[in-house]
Amino acid sequence: MQLSPVLSGLAQYPFARLDAWRAEARAKGIDVIDFGVGDPREVTPAFIREALAAGITEVSSYPRAAGLPELRAAIGEWIARRYGISVNADREIVPTLGSKEAIFSFAQVVFGERRVIAVPEPGYPVYERGALFAGATVQTVPLRESTGWLPDLDAIDNWDELAAFWISYPNNPTGAVAPLSFYEELAGRAAAHGFILCSDEAYSELWFDTPPVSALQVADRSHVAVFNTLSKRSSMTGYRSGFVCAPPELADALRAFRPSVGTAPQEFVQRASVAAWHDEAHVDEVRALYARKREILLPALEAAGMRLAGSEATFFLWLAIDGSSEAYARKLLESGLLVAPGAFFGPAGEGYVRIALVPTQEECERAAKILREAS
Repeated sequence: MQLSPVLSGLAQYPFARLDAWRAEARAKGIDVIDFGVGDPREVTPAFIREALAAGITEVSSYPRAAGLPELRAAIGEWIARRYGISVNADREIVPTLGSKEAIFSFAQVVFGERRVIAVPEPGYPVYERGALFAGATVQTVPLRESTGWLPDLDAIDNWDELAAFWISYPNNPTGAVAPLSFYEELAGRAAAHGFILCSDEAYSELWFDTPPVSALQVADRSHVAVFNTLSKRSSMTGYRSGFVCAPPELADALRAFRPSVGTAPQEFVQRASVAAWHDEAHVDEVRALYARKREILLPALEAAGMRLAGSEATFFLWLAIDGSSEAYARKLLESGLLVAPGAFFGPAGEGYVRIALVPTQEECERAAKILREAS
């Protein structure tokens, strides 16, 4: 059987490996607390679930790629409240089936005569995988702790070859944030050289001290596409609801592309999403909950010899460790704690582990006790 050479050549998806590790540990009788995959275990607020149920109609129709006008308006209003800027909701916003599918397929829309897509490392593997399936050449851009996990833009010398440049702040996996000056510089280079600055902002609402800025706040958004989602903000990972905000010409291209792949959100999910984007009280509550989990777990992790190496925002703790990240993670799993080795996010992630604060508060307390007893 002939299969895609790209698919055949890919390593196993890293989080699928974590699933296998968890299954192996449980088969040995280990009670696993899963800090590996960033899938929130918090209850989706009741008003969102009620809006979903109310949106189920007797007759089911295909959803349209443009999304409901009410959803586009709700997203535009949220952007105005959150960032103090005005976007044309009908021209610049495209609702998506979460952000992952939009990120994966984006290279197919912007890839043309330019052959190169830049992706951060360590980073979310979908940027690279989407580019490879589109036939693009992937250029990894290292992120280092010494530079605050920001790419060194002056080290890049092939700007005119780039079709897109992916960034993600607050960052997965490091939890780092980026200043507006960084966005301005990169957006300026995008406009000057004709590539798209792609900003994955899935964790924009999970912060501890100061709200992170957005690439949407730059003076010139003509070459900027921002991706966001309700998955983390509203504990709605299973709903698959997000958006892309992009210049009208690019948004039009996305709307032309997306019917071919059938990835418009279901209308009842869109109805629930309207309710979610209109409410901030539940987001305040979820931020406070992650802050409590962080306060519970971080001292125990540091007492066990790990050092916090980022994590100004998101629900991730990015921790420096001694030795192989995979071996370190395997050792923690023997104690019942499943974490993601930094090397799963690329070679530049070696020497670190990522802990997602998604187990319940009670589980975090139990994990802290395990760590204290082992140290």
